[in-house]
Amino acid sequence: MNTHRERGTARSPAAPSVDHVAMSFALGNTFSGPVQDRYLGVDPGLNRTGYAIIVRTEEGPVLEEGGVISSKGDWPLAERVAEIGRGLAEVIDEFAPEAMAIEQVFSHGSYPKTAVLMAHARGAILFAAAERRVPVVHYTPAQIKRLLTGSGRADKEQMQLAVQRELALLEVPEPHDVADACAVALCHYYSARLPVG
Repeated sequence: MNTHRERGTARSPAAPSVDHVAMSFALGNTFSGPVQDRYLGVDPGLNRTGYAIIVRTEEGPVLEEGGVISSKGDWPLAERVAEIGRGLAEVIDEFAPEAMAIEQVFSHGSYPKTAVLMAHARGAILFAAAERRVPVVHYTPAQIKRLLTGSGRADKEQMQLAVQRELALLEVPEPHDVADACAVALCHYYSARLPVG
């Protein structure tokens, strides 16, 4: 089974086993100098998991690639979880990030099923990182919002605009899974001088 990974426009096509669908965001800045560090940000989901590769350069943070790993709703649960894990493993193998940043998810009494499905996806993502010895850092939604906007209660539109500004993108990254992955990667980018664990 081929992993379904939709990629952004920041990279040229890779291995033929990966499906390529252009995401609707455009890069403003590119980089040609040395890359100092590379971070993987992940927005976990069972239907779609957003990912973003942010690199540290002399000019500041640059989005190297953003995309979505998806699974089909009519597949058995085990296959859907495996697909997310395989997709993340491909991203890690290709980019060899120094660390992976992921949003800390809290259960919500009104949506218990959503929390359980999210936990399945997170498990596959964390396994892929641990198997490849990539350190994982967890950030709360409030931490991410506060770091990028100055307010722990920023709404989605404020966050998307902050991501666009920080990465000097020509437009807001879409879908929102990619924007959220960019946000968590940026959070680690600015916090990375703290111990990773």
